[in-house]
Amino acid sequence: MARAGIREGMIAKLFIDHPRTIGETYRQHAGTALSFGWRMVVGGLACMVHAVIPGLFVKTASRTVVQLNAEMRGRKPSPEAEEFAYVI
Repeated sequence: MARAGIREGMIAKLFIDHPRTIGETYRQHAGTALSFGWRMVVGGLACMVHAVIPGLFVKTASRTVVQLNAEMRGRKPSPEAEEFAYVI
């Protein structure tokens, strides 16, 4: 019996607690995190191309960072959320 409680607590800690602090379900949080991650990868690749060929993707990385920052800061945490609402 005690093992089931420990297991449920661990599952909640790993999959439910953090999304709940920002008012999301696991699925909503996963979608947002995947979207952010994908855009970070694309922006990073553009930045690496820009390093080799400076005339390409001149503003792509900085624009991506600004957009992601604005979206992160716009997310609303619950009162008991950690200090920074934009922790992924």
